[in-house]
Amino acid sequence: MNDLQKRSWAEISLPNIRHNYEAIRAVLPTGCRFLGVVKADAYGHGAVPVSRTLQEAGADYLAVSCLDEALELREGGITMPILILGHTPPEYTETLIDRQITQTVSALAKAREYSEAAGALGKTLKVHVKLDTGMSRLGYLCAGDYFDRGVQNVVKTVSLPHLEVEGVYTHFAVSDEPGEDCEAYTREQFRLFTGVIDAVRDRCGFVFPIRHCANTGAVLSYPEMALDMVRPGLLLYGYGDTEGRLDLRPCMRLVTTVSTIKFYEPGTSVSYGRRFVTQRRTRMGVLAIGYADGLPRLISNKCSFAAPGGFAPQRGSICMDMCMVDLTDLPETKVGSEVELFGPACDIYQLSDAAQTIPYELLCAVSKRVPRVYAE
Repeated sequence: MNDLQKRSWAEISLPNIRHNYEAIRAVLPTGCRFLGVVKADAYGHGAVPVSRTLQEAGADYLAVSCLDEALELREGGITMPILILGHTPPEYTETLIDRQITQTVSALAKAREYSEAAGALGKTLKVHVKLDTGMSRLGYLCAGDYFDRGVQNVVKTVSLPHLEVEGVYTHFAVSDEPGEDCEAYTREQFRLFTGVIDAVRDRCGFVFPIRHCANTGAVLSYPEMALDMVRPGLLLYGYGDTEGRLDLRPCMRLVTTVSTIKFYEPGTSVSYGRRFVTQRRTRMGVLAIGYADGLPRLISNKCSFAAPGGFAPQRGSICMDMCMVDLTDLPETKVGSEVELFGPACDIYQLSDAAQTIPYELLCAVSKRVPRVYAE
C-alpha cells in the first residue's frame, strides 16, 4: 500500500488462514471432507486470496452465498468445487453447469425447474439438497407433520433426470450456544436430519455421497456430527473457539491512524449530539475511521482501542469518516500513530459486545474502501 494513502486498512494474514485450516482439519475424523465458507468476501477477508490459500492447503470444497460470488472465484483462478448456499434463478442453469458450480436445491419445485433447464441443454446440474430441520429458513420442510411429505419430496428430487444429487445438508440454529435447551435443539435437528436421510434410502435406495451439517459450533461441540464433510465459517478466520481448544489465530487486524490531536478544556462537548462532554483538560485524537468504514456507530462511548502506550477510550458519537479518542494518558501516541481497532492487541469481542452483535457482523462490515493488505 502506498504510504501516501495510509488512512485505515485491514491487515489479512493468509498464513493464519492456513494455520486455522490445519488446526481444524487435525480434529476431524479420517476421511471427513473440509468445506471452507468464503461467502460475503470470505467474511471481509477477501474471497479470492482466502480461497486460493485453502485450495493450495488441500481443502475439498468452498461455499458461497450466490452466483456472483461463485463466478468471482472462478474468474480468480479457483478450480476446486464450489457450493452455492442460496438461490440461483433457473435461467442461470447453463452458467452453473459450464462453470462447474454446485447448486443448493431447497424445494421440489426448484429442483424441477433446474432439471427442466438442464434437460433443455442436454446437460446435468450437480446439486446438494438442503433440509430445514429447525432453522426455519431455506430447505425442504421435514419436521413434525411434514416428515412424510418432506421425505417423499426428497425422493422425487433424487429421481429427477438431469440432476446429479451429490450431497444433502442442514444448518444448525444454536450449535454455538451453551445450555441444555440449545443442546437438545441441536441434537433434535441432527436426529431429524439423519432420519430423513435414512428414510430416503429405505424408500428408494438412494444414498447421498456427501452428508454435511457441522458448522462452526458443531465442529467444536458435537464432533460426532461431522459425518462426511464439515462447514466451518468463523473458526476459519480465528474466532468462535472461546475455550482455546484449537489454538486458532485471528486473521484480520483493523488499523487506523491518528490524523489530528487537539486539547480541550473541561466542559467541551464532542461530536454529533453532544453525547460526551470533557470532565478535564483533554488531549483528544481524531482517528481516520468511521461508520462508513465499518465501525458501528452503536459502540460510541463504549469501547477503547489499542494505541501506543495503552488503550485509548473512544469519545463522542462515531462519525461517517472519523471518530475521537482520549489520548490524555497516552503521551506516546502522536499524529500518524497506528491505532488497532481489533486484532491481536484488541479483542474483537470487546467491540461486538459493545455493539450487541457478533464478530461475524464486524468482520463483514469492514467496507470496500478499507484496503486489504495481505501477509503471505
